[in-house]
Amino acid sequence: MTFTISGIEPEVNMSANSLPELVSQAQELLGQIRQHPQFKGLRFDCDVAFGDVKQYFNYLEWAVASDLEVASFEGFTE
Repeated sequence: MTFTISGIEPEVNMSANSLPELVSQAQELLGQIRQHPQFKGLRFDCDVAFGDVKQYFNYLEWAVASDLEVASFEGFTE
């Protein structure tokens, strides 16, 4: 899978990165989104907070390092 994100890399090849690398990239992007002036101006309100998403990625990162079965997480299906 290949996609383009403006201002990050011209092209990111998802199959070339390991899961820990992808989790790290996602956490970095999450931080950039949270600090972006356009996002701050939205006053966006939703059921999922940034802290919840960050905690999910922290847990995913821990699970990968612990070699757990990721698909067995609550609410995570293949």
